[in-house]
Amino acid sequence: MCGICGKLNFDQNAGIDPALIPAMLNTIRHRGPDDEGTYSARHIALGHRRLSIIDLKSGHQPLSNEDGTVWIVFNGEIYNFQELRAFLLSKGHVFKTQTDTETIIHLYEEFGPDCLEKLRGMFAFAIWDENKKVLFLARDRVGIKPLYYSLSSDSFIFASEIKAILADRTVNREVAPEVIDRFLTFLYLPGEETLLKGVKKLLPGHYLMVKGGGAGIKQYWDLRFSKPARNRRTADAKAELLDLLAETVKLHMIADVPVGILLSGGVDSTAVLSFAVERTDKAVSSYTVGFSDPGVADERPYARLAAETFRSRHHDMTITAPDFAAFMGRYVWHMEEPVCEPPAIAMYYVSKFARRDVKVLLSGEGGDEAFAGYSNYRNLLWLERVKRGLAPLKGAFSQGLFLADSLFHSPQARKYAFLMNARFPAYYLSRTSNPFLYAGDGLGKLYSVDFARCIDREYSVEPVRQLQARVQGESVLDAMLYIDTKTWLPDDLLIKADKMTMANSLELRVPLLDHKVLEFAAALPLNLKVRGFTTKYLAKQALRSRVPRPILDRPKAGFPVPYEGWLRKELRGWVRDILLDRRAANRGYFNACELEKLLMASQERGGNFKEVFSLATLELWHRAFVAN
Repeated sequence: MCGICGKLNFDQNAGIDPALIPAMLNTIRHRGPDDEGTYSARHIALGHRRLSIIDLKSGHQPLSNEDGTVWIVFNGEIYNFQELRAFLLSKGHVFKTQTDTETIIHLYEEFGPDCLEKLRGMFAFAIWDENKKVLFLARDRVGIKPLYYSLSSDSFIFASEIKAILADRTVNREVAPEVIDRFLTFLYLPGEETLLKGVKKLLPGHYLMVKGGGAGIKQYWDLRFSKPARNRRTADAKAELLDLLAETVKLHMIADVPVGILLSGGVDSTAVLSFAVERTDKAVSSYTVGFSDPGVADERPYARLAAETFRSRHHDMTITAPDFAAFMGRYVWHMEEPVCEPPAIAMYYVSKFARRDVKVLLSGEGGDEAFAGYSNYRNLLWLERVKRGLAPLKGAFSQGLFLADSLFHSPQARKYAFLMNARFPAYYLSRTSNPFLYAGDGLGKLYSVDFARCIDREYSVEPVRQLQARVQGESVLDAMLYIDTKTWLPDDLLIKADKMTMANSLELRVPLLDHKVLEFAAALPLNLKVRGFTTKYLAKQALRSRVPRPILDRPKAGFPVPYEGWLRKELRGWVRDILLDRRAANRGYFNACELEKLLMASQERGGNFKEVFSLATLELWHRAFVAN
């Protein structure tokens, strides 16, 4: 795991400022404290910060092919690199290291951009091909590793983090107002845009070729929901899933440094632990986090049960409201994109805690998105069946409409508004004329008159609308899974996982997001994803002999961070100081009176905590990345 950066000037006679790459690398030192390297030649320069995981002695980057005509900077892990290495050796390629990085160089020499189809892992990398004068960048299929870039008429610049791009003072820090509206609609940023005009994300499953002053982007992978056999035997699917999970966890355990497990107390992380302890003869350490507040759901007893069952060396810790507030400024600085993700702060503290012992953590992230573990999936699937008259719930349509109300007052579920509009237009559109901004609950009037004029609502929701168009012919469940895999997963959950662990120079691996696992899950018939009231049906059936029953049968709790109570009590003054500060008011985004009303209502009566947290995050983001 590492941090990468680089710049290409389109004028081949214009050299790169020799101070630029070191300055860029300095901003992402936390991503790779073990080593630093640069490469420069005329109008191209590459930089790399290394966190040593595999081949600790000879893995220095940037790394080249045999004759120095192809150079790479790489962030991630290729789990099938040993198999690929054997193939490349048989083709006559000469290796000088034992790293997975070097396999990518030689694969590129063999297959060009099609090399991506051979890779199994998480990655973001850039390859400079001196002979072809081409800069080739790629991001893994799901978006586990981040990659940002800025293209101007003069140059192309890229990095693992936005702050490294901003080390180049030619990059503009102008804010895109319509993207602010997108953030406040979804509470994260789906799509390729960031809040800064001209700074973009390379989308998951895409690659980018820069040549001759221009850049072209192409998608190389997408999640396909093939039409499965409806009568597929559950026993066969269970056996295949268990074999696949055993394989992917084994691959994710490959490392020359200690590996630990991040336990949430849920089914997925417990399953990962169960496979991990079978794939090593070394003691496995596990880690979890809890909170000091009484009354909040505590994951630690379930995590301890998992640790006792599989005999891991278990460690847990507690964080408090002052811990939460103390990290908020750094949270925004590390996340870089405003995301309403309070559990990210807990992720930071537990990864800092684990870093004392290990350099690599495995987690169960992605199991719910792959196998349909959220109640939203079940609820909207029920509504679809009610509409078609195919389920026993036909006589309970009023209950279905209640579920629709509950579903769309969840900010994270607003991306499904298109599905609701398509399937229940008369009902849903009668409830609200604006299904996007704050789910029509009246908070849209927060915008000032001048700022509202800057908003292009169609642009704000366009990334999700485009995804909905791709899955119009799929079942409602598969459509939801696709949209979450393309938005919620990379632009919220995975960005949190990468940024918070790398803030502590720790690599997080997510075996359940191996693309072979995702493709297997996508091909399952609906009744093996959701059956009756049971979400994630096949996964739970397959894991019944491995995961302790109290964990397997408990209601899904998510990751309960008690920030709502903190915002009303211990952090009440802190929030008001941020949102009602003169600097925030002078930005001109919000109506001050309405903002005051929102804060008072939230703190006195409760509710709208995600919106309040998001507004505070947005203001802190401006202070870090615009005001600098």
